[in-house]
Amino acid sequence: MRWLGSLHAEWTKLRTLPSTWWLLAATVVLTAAIGAAAASSVTTRICPAPCHAPNTVKLSLTGIQLSQAICLVLGTLSIGAEYATGTIRTTLTAMPGRWRVLASKAATLSALTAAAGALAVLASLGLARLILPTPPDGDASLRAAGGSILVLVLVTLLGLSLATLLRDTAGAITLGLGVLYVVPLLSQLLNSPTWRHRLQHWGPMPTGLPTDLWPGLGVLAAYAVGLLAVGGAAFRLRDA
Repeated sequence: MRWLGSLHAEWTKLRTLPSTWWLLAATVVLTAAIGAAAASSVTTRICPAPCHAPNTVKLSLTGIQLSQAICLVLGTLSIGAEYATGTIRTTLTAMPGRWRVLASKAATLSALTAAAGALAVLASLGLARLILPTPPDGDASLRAAGGSILVLVLVTLLGLSLATLLRDTAGAITLGLGVLYVVPLLSQLLNSPTWRHRLQHWGPMPTGLPTDLWPGLGVLAAYAVGLLAVGGAAFRLRDA
């Protein structure tokens, strides 16, 4: 019953934040719009039939690279807003079990992000089937859809972890955006093949978005879960 009460409390807090619904709607709309724009740039001259299926799937899901930033903001705001307003003290007075509070936040955020991510991916692939001269392959689309939804969920958890550790929304968003975009960019600029290989394979973000991301997805999951565990330990030990 304690877990159900904690989940219900986190769901109530999350759904009553106006930013939650704006960010989820932006995730769906921008992912589909960018994917449609990218797909509409392909012609039969560039991509003659039969087009290489994984490339068309990757093109259709281009918007995931932007929507992951929106999901990062969603994750940071879920606890950062409580620190900013001081309501985290009220939360911990009502529910002293800090691990339970953080796990309930993570579960609620994951469910909402997965639902929005599924809508975004389905809309992107559906529009691509209408636009592209050769529709994306079904099996490749299914794998990419599952991987892309997982990326969005894990990035949301990364935002929650960073905000829990830093207790500052702006700092968590800045650090998270650096992880999402600066680290992959640095890996392209480095002259050393050894360090480029290390950053591409062991950096937090998969470099093969979104069709061949499974090895990188495991690395991202390790970062998200590891940071969530560290954030949970800090959340338990520090004063609110």
